[in-house]
Amino acid sequence: MELTKLDQELQSLLNRNLDAATDSWLQSKLEQIVGSSSTKDLYMTYSLLASKIDSDAVLNLSSDTDEVTQYLRTQNATTLQIARIYLLIKVLKADSDFFVPKVANLIQVADTGELETFLKYLVLLPDAENYKQTAVEALRTNIATIFEAISMQNPYPAKYFNDQQWNQMFLKAAFMQLDLSTILSIDERANKDLTRIISDYAHERWAASREIEPLFWRPVAAFLDENLLKDIERLFASENPIENKVAALCCYTSEKPMAKELLAKHPELKAQVANENITWKNIKD
Repeated sequence: MELTKLDQELQSLLNRNLDAATDSWLQSKLEQIVGSSSTKDLYMTYSLLASKIDSDAVLNLSSDTDEVTQYLRTQNATTLQIARIYLLIKVLKADSDFFVPKVANLIQVADTGELETFLKYLVLLPDAENYKQTAVEALRTNIATIFEAISMQNPYPAKYFNDQQWNQMFLKAAFMQLDLSTILSIDERANKDLTRIISDYAHERWAASREIEPLFWRPVAAFLDENLLKDIERLFASENPIENKVAALCCYTSEKPMAKELLAKHPELKAQVANENITWKNIKD
């Protein structure tokens, strides 16, 4: 995302979504916070936003197709959420050294709704990696909305998580039976350790005569070895047509000759993948 002028874009958005009195109040508070480097005023203003702005008011976005606007649209951003994030972006840009620990403290004491906002829009903050620990801790939560805030439709994990952290997120989302299609950059973040775990888990599910979410297989395509190809052969032999499609997609996107040879034995499926009649987006249709 292009974040260079993000604070200006969000200010323009808030100008259109806030009444004049609230907008003026927020701008005057920002000047006061930055001018005096006041921790107290930051925390007070952040807290008072909830009483100034209807928490259910969905942000009225323009028809622009830029990345930031699309992201806010995808997250169903509310005016209160964006006012909070705008406040943090402005103070961090004004004096990062002073305000980074203050913002970190805000996150630590946040209630569930506030933490959900932080996680959804963490990627928009300047030097967003400063708050990676908060994002990683969200993977361990038992609160579904918190986990979904960091894992679903969120570019932060793909950008900042290491393989172990990313794998933990992907696997937990699968175990929670969440929509894996909403996890971003699955192909880019696929790794050999994850494919091994996927195969092991699949064998456990098969042994228990249980089904496997089709999208769970997506990361294995780039790492098809002899063992994984045995799993793919089983998917091709399945009576479930969706599993047949999974096998075809994995082989088609693999660069391994053995995978290409296996796919060649299923010309109809190969043709459907080549013509994009079968994709990871429509595989369940």
